[in-house]
Order: sequence, then C-alpha cells, then structure tokens
Amino acid sequence: MKKHALGAKVGEGGCSEVYEWGGNEQIVKVAKPNTTEEAIKREFANSMLAWENKLPAPRPYQLLSIGGRPSIVMERIHGESLMKKFFIYLSEPPEMVAPSAEDEVIKVTARLLSQTHRICNPPLPPQRDSLIASIRNAGYLTSAEKEQVIRHLNRLPVKQQFCHGDPNPGNIMIRGDEAVFIDWMNASSGNPEADLAEYIIMIRYAILPPYAPNDAVSRFDSLRERIIHVFCLEYRRLTGLEPDEIEDWILPVAARKLNADAISEQEKALLLAEIRSRL
Repeated sequence: MKKHALGAKVGEGGCSEVYEWGGNEQIVKVAKPNTTEEAIKREFANSMLAWENKLPAPRPYQLLSIGGRPSIVMERIHGESLMKKFFIYLSEPPEMVAPSAEDEVIKVTARLLSQTHRICNPPLPPQRDSLIASIRNAGYLTSAEKEQVIRHLNRLPVKQQFCHGDPNPGNIMIRGDEAVFIDWMNASSGNPEADLAEYIIMIRYAILPPYAPNDAVSRFDSLRERIIHVFCLEYRRLTGLEPDEIEDWILPVAARKLNADAISEQEKALLLAEIRSRL
C-alpha cells in the first residue's frame, strides 16, 4: 500500500483533526484523545452505509492508525460549510440580504434531512438505546428527573429511519450547488423527529462563539424563531410531517445534549431550564 504523509491541516472538530491526504482529493480524519477506536470504526461504517445508499455523503476509503490514533481516509469535499455561509448572511446589513436568499440557506438542512430520512430500516444502532444511555450519563439532572425523561421517551412511537444524529450547519458542506452531510458518527435507525428536535434546540439555544461579531450575534438572536419556522415549513412541504409532531422530542433530545462535550455551560444551563419546565 502506498504510504502518505499528513498534509496541511484543513479543519478540526470536537472529535478529530482533519488533514490533506495524498493530494487534493482526499482528507484524513485523525481522532483526538477523547475519541475511541470503536467510535471511529462506527463513523466509518455509518459513512459507508450513507454513501452506498447514495445519500449526500463523502465516500470513506479506509481505516488507518496514525501515530497510534485511529483515523479515516475520506473523499475531500471542496467548498465551504453551511455555518460559514450563514455567518456571511448574519454579518451583512439586513437590508442587503433578500429574504429569499436567507431562506434558501435555512432550507438546505431540511432538504438534506428529508433525503436522509427516506431510507427505512437501515442496519444502524437503535436511536432510542443511544438516547437513553446519554440521558442516564448526563450530569445536572437528578436520577428521578432522568427516569422521568426516559419514561416520556418510551411512550413515543418507534420508527426505523436513517437519522444523521448531528445536523448542525458545521456538518454540512456546500460544493457548488450541492449540499453534503459530513460526520456520520452519531447516525442511527430511529425517529426523524429526533434529528429535527436536535436542529430546533441548537437554533433556539446555541451560544455563538466569542469571535462572532456583535452585529451577527444580535441578528441571530432576532432570527432564531424565524429560522425554526422556515426550517419546519420546508421539512413539512417535503415530507408531510407537522411541526407539532416534533414537540414531544424536545425533552429527551435536550436531556441527551446535557451529556455533550461540545456545548458551553451557558447553553447547558438554558437546556436545563427548558427540561425542567417540561417535566
């Protein structure tokens, strides 16, 4: 097998660092210490399943160990993240942004999710098992509160559709006119409503990074509920799912997010208040 050296670093997430690999058409994701070999193998298998089902996903090529760190070689998606594209709109004066252009940025995620959710009975881990494990491992909630959330979850209908698990704009790349989902580590077989609740909670409670311009933060705060409205309407147009059907999933997904490393204490405090208001 031909050996390659790590190229330039092109990105970084909560679980991995991303480098050029063997030229310009591939990258390698190298796990950080907080990410196990099992998690990387799961991401590889999930990504392969998404790619084989012709979902908008980069092609995975192989698993490697680089410096003792589990790694994945994948197709490189040339473009910019939806997060970056959205920040551009937020940073521009409102009068310079046509509402239709702003709406198109919002609708991208709804379209990708509707496409993903069309795949039924994928051979993936059960979403509900993962949710329950995360809720039980979450801090902040009492044992009684956790069991109350789990009882609520277990009363909800069970579906078996391909779910991405982390549909945030940083996990969507725009390549020309095409949008591509990356980071399939948390993919599961379950209810689309959980993916939708994940997106809604993120938009409603996300704390923008400190480097975000004040004007962009203020504009985002003023647009949060409108973004959710446009997103839900587009998903309903494509699938028929009513926004009210998502509501029951806010509680368990918010509780699961208390177990996440990548969100701030301020955001977790907001989630905790939301959870307790629903219990």
